[in-house]
Amino acid sequence: MDFSLYKTTQIEILRHLRERGNVVHLLAIYSKQKPTSRDLNFQIDSVPLRYFPVLTPFLFATLLIVFFPLYIAARKPEFVILEPDLNVLLFVWKPLLKKLGIKMVLDIRSTPVELVNLRRRLSALWFNVAVVIGKNMLDGMTTLTSRMKKELCDRFNIHEDYVGVWTSGVSTSLFDPVKYDGKDTKRRLSLTGKFIVFHHGSLTMNRGMLETIKAFRLLKRQFPDTILFILGSGDAVPALMKAALQLGVLDNVKFHPPVPYSNVPEFIAMSDVCIVPLPDLPQWRNQCPLKLLEYLAMEKFVIATNIPANQEVLGENKCGIYIRTVDPNEIARAIVYARDNYQKLDELGQSGRIIVQEKYSWEKVAETLQIYLERHR
Repeated sequence: MDFSLYKTTQIEILRHLRERGNVVHLLAIYSKQKPTSRDLNFQIDSVPLRYFPVLTPFLFATLLIVFFPLYIAARKPEFVILEPDLNVLLFVWKPLLKKLGIKMVLDIRSTPVELVNLRRRLSALWFNVAVVIGKNMLDGMTTLTSRMKKELCDRFNIHEDYVGVWTSGVSTSLFDPVKYDGKDTKRRLSLTGKFIVFHHGSLTMNRGMLETIKAFRLLKRQFPDTILFILGSGDAVPALMKAALQLGVLDNVKFHPPVPYSNVPEFIAMSDVCIVPLPDLPQWRNQCPLKLLEYLAMEKFVIATNIPANQEVLGENKCGIYIRTVDPNEIARAIVYARDNYQKLDELGQSGRIIVQEKYSWEKVAETLQIYLERHR
């Protein structure tokens, strides 16, 4: 809870379920800084465990299995929502929960991606185990998109009525362009007068960022004032920095470490255009990219690959432009198009916020999840 980059969805869905009048609890671990319920407006039951890959998830799962009946007795929930990891072993208490009328639901936000090391291969193994347990032992399953639902149903032979869908979402009160103008942030980062292409989130090698950096080698001579601003961290940061240095664009590619989630909008606000260059790979096609929704909520014009995940959100709206591939030449052409239409970018970006308000606000998403749970009560 104190350093994970992947906690936004869990926090926001619980916050908005709470705002709908539900009593919610999050059972999670923290490494150093204990999270407070006061800041989040719902109850956090946190367990202190220093993080070590593989070992910490195993210890947490063991603690859960041993003490779960006591926790259930204290909290008396109607539903227990599990993630597809070691914690799904809590199904051993399913007979007890059935007697108490408590339902267990497996929630899947992502299928395994980039199985490049032992830790990720183990996660993929447990994912498969979790889905099989969820299919045969639990009371329901939810996932991120209709395409991911179809993937799961086809792969694991699950009846489609068993699986509900609730997407990524955005806090439209936090990501509100009226609250930020970006000028102070630009000034603080010595970027005043620059044309900024922005990207944020986890950085791995299969997300199109290396190709985006290569595009800036093509742009540097004609457009030396164009900056790629990357906010985030991940395994690929050293390699991306090395590539920027070798390509001679280190002055045009700025890396910034992660910031508190509440500060992300001010960085988006300083940008001229945002980019979501996910390549056409199986692990990205069925996603609902949170960063894309955040850019749209901030009324930013977006450059995005034309994979199904991006198309599902953007459709044919004028708030974005599609690139067919992550070829650096095509990325460069899209950035030039954005520069050429600089005076229109604010107007074009306005329809993006309408998309988010109609389908992807956390209020809408929480309502969808609650309807699913009530149907499985």
